[in-house]
Amino acid sequence: MEIRDPVHGSIHILDEEIPIIRDDFFQRLRNIKQLGFSEYVFPGATHTRFIHSIGVMNIASSAFDRLFKGRLNDKNILRLKETFKLACLLHDVGHAPLSHSTETVMPKLSELNIPKDFLSLKDQKQDRQATHEDYTIKSIVDSSFAGSFSLVEKKFGLERKHIADLITGHTSDPQYFTIEGINYFPVLSQLVSSELDCDRMDYLLRDSYFCGVSYGSYDLDWMLDNLEICIDDNKAYLGINERAVVTFDDFLLSRYHMFIMVYFHYRAVCLEQLLYKYFKTSPTEYVIPASIEEYIEHDDQYLMKVLKRSKNKYAEAVVKNQVPQKIFESFNEKQELKLSAIQNYLASENIEFIRSSSSGRLSKYYVDETSISKYPMKVVRKLFGSDQKIISDIGEATDLFTKFSKSHAVNRLHCEFETLELEKQKKILDLIKS
Repeated sequence: MEIRDPVHGSIHILDEEIPIIRDDFFQRLRNIKQLGFSEYVFPGATHTRFIHSIGVMNIASSAFDRLFKGRLNDKNILRLKETFKLACLLHDVGHAPLSHSTETVMPKLSELNIPKDFLSLKDQKQDRQATHEDYTIKSIVDSSFAGSFSLVEKKFGLERKHIADLITGHTSDPQYFTIEGINYFPVLSQLVSSELDCDRMDYLLRDSYFCGVSYGSYDLDWMLDNLEICIDDNKAYLGINERAVVTFDDFLLSRYHMFIMVYFHYRAVCLEQLLYKYFKTSPTEYVIPASIEEYIEHDDQYLMKVLKRSKNKYAEAVVKNQVPQKIFESFNEKQELKLSAIQNYLASENIEFIRSSSSGRLSKYYVDETSISKYPMKVVRKLFGSDQKIISDIGEATDLFTKFSKSHAVNRLHCEFETLELEKQKKILDLIKS
């Protein structure tokens, strides 16, 4: 099967992969937009997690072929390749409606009844709220989705549990990923989720294209051509050739600029906050089921129908794309003091407001601190006059990780300013100008 993609061109799907893509579990992603409420700001951003996921698998295939060049006739290598490709294809299969916005109404993790082998010791002891990653793992290892994997299992000898391992980032069976004494789990896990993964390599270009902006552009071909495998203690890690360090810097900058200009756009974020208020004030109107088979029905259209039927004022505001005015925005510590003063005044006068902050959101788009510390990315330099290679951590080649992690948060305040009494409007304006 061939898919025509506006970002990557022709994408070829193996016959054995077709049942997975045609299954209801994966088809559900056709009705989940990649950027949630961003469509209300960028009308072209109607692309879905369906085509994004296929794009991620396409990049994964190219990355794997670059890293394992000359070894693609080995059946064990091909088994790893297919396992890795499917992990990239299915990384978002458990995503809830409207991107991350609805995860706050997911049930407790224990209600999903995920097999213990796929839960960390911490999760086995603490009953936290489920996330879309939990629904992803449940879909792959314990649902009716399993029947769609029979052809790839038969041809490549792969196991679904190892697809899930690459998505969770940990495995109890490293031998599955070990070939000729080298454990390739770290490098494949990094390419599924890390500071330079196939997911981000796709969504930057895709989101930029459909939003009609250029912030997410970077040289994908050069990045892929310069990926390297770095062996340390019989474990393979992800590295890039020193020639591509500048391209990697550009990649990080692109993610940062996309976050500021697109992902954290004030209207989209405010609509998300209104949705949270709806969930809080009408807690029984929309509930995400713990049953993975019932979960298939829950997509953007399902949630929007619930919102349209609701009499809740926040639901109506979301449906009509009506957000309170943005009255102040801070970018540094001095401005944050002023923002706090305005917020305190609003609270003292019982004026309803919405505060949004980029804190805690930035890492989701450009720095994954957990993956960095777990599997550090490497830079490969060739020693002049010899074939010897020098391998160092990425932090020694670029300081953008540190700069971004310490960047000041963006904070915003919204309220229905025009409906306030003139005296209160004046007080707010005085605080803004002070």
